[in-house]
Amino acid sequence: MFTNLIESSSHAQDFKRRGSFVLFTTVTYFLLFAIAGVASIYAYDARLEDQNLEEIVMLSVVDLPAPQIAVAHNAPPRPNDNNRAVAVRENPTASVNHPELVPAATSAKPNTNPPVPDGRPWVVGPGNSDPATISGPSSVGNGVAQGTGGQVAGIEVGTPPPLPPIEKPKPQIIHKSSLLNGEALSLPKPPYPAIARQLGIQGAVNVQVVISETGKVISAKAVSGNPALTAAAQQAALQARFSPTILGDQPVKVSGIITYNFVMQ
Repeated sequence: MFTNLIESSSHAQDFKRRGSFVLFTTVTYFLLFAIAGVASIYAYDARLEDQNLEEIVMLSVVDLPAPQIAVAHNAPPRPNDNNRAVAVRENPTASVNHPELVPAATSAKPNTNPPVPDGRPWVVGPGNSDPATISGPSSVGNGVAQGTGGQVAGIEVGTPPPLPPIEKPKPQIIHKSSLLNGEALSLPKPPYPAIARQLGIQGAVNVQVVISETGKVISAKAVSGNPALTAAAQQAALQARFSPTILGDQPVKVSGIITYNFVMQ
């Protein structure tokens, strides 16, 4: 009996301790939730200053007028040029009966424009046409240019425009790769420079020359050799003479090399 009583008292204390723990835990959680709720209320920021105060106005749908389409009106038909009493020419051209009229330009293509009639009135207009019947000379007004057989396109008979000057073809230059020493009619020897002789300088000097249409050397320039010898070689090359070179029926210029050998005796 006593054993049962002891066991009963021990269970009661255990239940009491567990109940206190559950009560303490429940109160603690409740306080935490309460504190969190109050803190969230104070932490909330409505930010009223950032609210958008724009007003949206809804307009009713209005039908826009349809765009106007421009209608192209065709020009009224022009009366037939054949009903005129005079000939009509779009590009007036003189007939072959006027060789004294020189055209402004030449072309290899045939001329498809009909010539103006000789001795009959004609006007400048769109297209080319001839009258069905001609009852005599008449004048046409309304600002349309007219002419007679004595005047074509504003050029009077007997006053042709001056011909442009004929440019002569520029002479060609023939470049020869061989030496020109053997082709010279006169090839003076250059004097030996005193400075080169004192220094014992010798050797060959190549001079590039340009020969005119008459065979005269008009340009001489040393392209190789000792500088102490080039001046004397250039002066001697300018005094050389050659026969004119003819290409077809026209004299031409020639360019080549003349070699001078400076050797001390």
